[in-house]
Amino acid sequence: MRYQEFQEAIVLVTGGTQGMGLAIARRFAEEGATVITCARREADADHPGHHFTADLSTPEGVETLARQVKERFGRISILVNCVGGSSSPGGGFAALSEQHWRDELNLNLLAAVRLDRVFLPSMLAANGGVVIHISSIQRRFPLYESTLGYAAAKAALTTYSKGLANEVAPKGVRVNSLAPGFIETEAASRLIDRLAKESGTDREAARRNLVSGLGGIPRGLPGAPEDVAGAVLFLASEDARNIYGAELVVDGGTMPVV
Repeated sequence: MRYQEFQEAIVLVTGGTQGMGLAIARRFAEEGATVITCARREADADHPGHHFTADLSTPEGVETLARQVKERFGRISILVNCVGGSSSPGGGFAALSEQHWRDELNLNLLAAVRLDRVFLPSMLAANGGVVIHISSIQRRFPLYESTLGYAAAKAALTTYSKGLANEVAPKGVRVNSLAPGFIETEAASRLIDRLAKESGTDREAARRNLVSGLGGIPRGLPGAPEDVAGAVLFLASEDARNIYGAELVVDGGTMPVV
């Protein structure tokens, strides 16, 4: 156990039943934290912590989760907004309808905004807390042929995170974002399947095209959900006590940085 400070923490991880969200929830549980997760699907039997089912892409789903968490736990000390993804069709801007744009923004931007709105007040009242938003390197490298709406929503999420961090920092709450690159998750596998079908290629060709579209991976290997989980725990810990309004990139070197 590395971060003994989390033994007193109550952590909410959204999108916590698979992929990065599940890996994050497991790491916090291993460190002794009280872990709460939420997703549209039910959790598996070996899921860590407490789970609530709700559709966080809707205001009603966020309100339901907030009520359940407050009734059972009172308040949380760490919020990790990991819920996200894309179900819009490929084909560029012309393929995206008004509803597609609404769906992308509701899931990838407004879910985090609404969750912050209901959980930040208690953090501010306690003069302490941590909020981490999971963004994406697609905010810098939008895949316009396949996930344009998702990329735009994640760019907005990063900008929102920076502004929110500046607002709440004087009151003891730290807000940061984390931008994963290509991470081998269930969602990534579904995206590869969709791209292969839309382009008429096989999965391996679609996977190579996806990685190439993001600029390649200098490390040579895609990331794992556990890589993101480790970075999230660092950002939530006292080791990152002076990091405010930053975005930590976990992409194997895809995003060029000088």
